[in-house]
Amino acid sequence: MSQPLPQPQSDSLTQARRAAHLCSDLKANDVVMLDLARVSDATDYFVIASGSSDTHVRAIAEHVMEQLKKEGVRVHHVEGLPQGRWVLLDYIDFVVHVFHPTLRSFYQLERLWGDAATIPIDGLRAGT
Repeated sequence: MSQPLPQPQSDSLTQARRAAHLCSDLKANDVVMLDLARVSDATDYFVIASGSSDTHVRAIAEHVMEQLKKEGVRVHHVEGLPQGRWVLLDYIDFVVHVFHPTLRSFYQLERLWGDAATIPIDGLRAGT
C-alpha cells in the first residue's frame, strides 16, 4: 500500500511563515501565526508580533516589507506605519500585524480570532 504524498504548502502559507521569521529577525516579541482560512473570507493567515517601542514596531514592519519585496512579494496596503503603534501590512492572502505591547493587549486579536488555529512557525520557539 502506498503512502499518501505530503500536501504542498501554499505560497501564502510559505510567505506568511517567512514574514513571521522576518519579524523574529528584528527581535519581535510573541510572534504568532493564525490560520483564518476556515473562519474568515478576509484573508488566510494573520502574523501577529509585538515591538518594544514605536520605533521598534516601525523597524519590524519596514524590515518585513523590504525583505519580502526583495523576494518578489509586494505589500498591497499599509496602515499605521508613521505612528508605529499598530502597523498593518496587508498582503491580501496574509496580513501582518505589528503592535506596540499596550495596543496588542488592548485589541487581543488572538482572543478575537479564538476560533482560528495557531500555526507553528518552524524554527521559532512559541512566544518569541
